[in-house]
Amino acid sequence: MKNLGKIDRMIRIIVALAVVSLYYTDILPGLWGISAAALASIFLITSLVSFCPLYSVIGVNTHNKKG
Repeated sequence: MKNLGKIDRMIRIIVALAVVSLYYTDILPGLWGISAAALASIFLITSLVSFCPLYSVIGVNTHNKKG
């Protein structure tokens, strides 16, 4: 079941790309960079599958159902 809307997915992708670029340019180095890159990968994966497990636990649904 999808629970991420289009805008939510786009924001997650933009944030993930920004964090990865900060990590690879050494603006966000070390353990903080690795942690942020791991979180960015989770954002990217959840946006690609349109499902966030945390959203389902707390009852959030940004996916618009038409019909």
